[in-house]
Amino acid sequence: MTRLQGSTPLGGRKTQTALPPTLLPDLAYTPEVARATAHLYDRVARVIPPIEWPGFAPYIKAINELKRARNAVVLAHNYMTPEIFHCVADVVGDSLQLAREAAKTDADIIVQGGVHFMAETSKLLNPDKMVLIPDLRAGCSLAASITGADVRALREAYPGVPVVTYVNTSADVKAESDICCTSSNAVRVVESLGVKRVILIPDEYLAKWVANQTSVEIIAWKGHCEVHERFTGEELRAYREADPGVKIIAHPECDQDVLQEADFTGSTSGMIKWVKDNQPSKVLLVTECSMSDNVAVEAPKVEFVRPCNLCPHMKRITLPKILDSLVFLKEEVTIDPAIAERARASVERMINLNH
Repeated sequence: MTRLQGSTPLGGRKTQTALPPTLLPDLAYTPEVARATAHLYDRVARVIPPIEWPGFAPYIKAINELKRARNAVVLAHNYMTPEIFHCVADVVGDSLQLAREAAKTDADIIVQGGVHFMAETSKLLNPDKMVLIPDLRAGCSLAASITGADVRALREAYPGVPVVTYVNTSADVKAESDICCTSSNAVRVVESLGVKRVILIPDEYLAKWVANQTSVEIIAWKGHCEVHERFTGEELRAYREADPGVKIIAHPECDQDVLQEADFTGSTSGMIKWVKDNQPSKVLLVTECSMSDNVAVEAPKVEFVRPCNLCPHMKRITLPKILDSLVFLKEEVTIDPAIAERARASVERMINLNH
């Protein structure tokens, strides 16, 4: 594939252009494509049936070549499907890991394999880079549960109480906050403020979980993740009754009756670490279903029971859309500079706290 030429730098970033039709990749599954992607299929053979690979492989080869031509990277959240997570992603992880790595990249273009608030976070930390999200409709029920105006109303209701905002929020909400957090560092962030009372938004269940881990009084908001709130304690008890040996690992965005049934509760990265460290014979991950597939690739001796609540927003990101995004440079994420400056400060406070 011919390397693209950038025009004169504007504001420190090369102006990228869409590929001319003559350079659009051929998406036929040829012997050459099979050979070029064989090592990647070996990695995911446990979770992707052979019959599906010919449909994925041409896109994977084209995306990986185009990334080099564009000087682009793909950031993929743990909820991305295996063909994205293991075959085209340059950086993978939970929201905190992706935020950290986004701040370090020297790529010209960042393609976000995740939902819109993640792409906004990447843009906040890379204001001079082009950040693309393959589908603008990849939203988040939790992020949609609160607005910047809601945060201002909370501040009026609780004057002087600091606001800790989960990264699963819009830039507008982050801009009204004191510091961000993720599920992996929420307790540490709350306690770092050195106060007796904190507003922790927007996930109600995460706030309750944090309240059980700290002496700080937590004021919560009634936001929920549509994936995690669907799990029930009754459902998990049925799994355990059917197989008493199964280990249940839950994300703190789940309700309390779910967490009470869990053998371990932790962030996305914490759940993965627990599985790798403990190597249970059979495990049920109470979170988005694709994460089980991605962890299964790296833990081949573990059998995964999949309750399979899929995130409809994450699943909008597909290989064809990633390729389309790289070819036509769409959809670019932009943030009002006045909002971005304040939102960036709350994200950077979180990242700096973890150094």
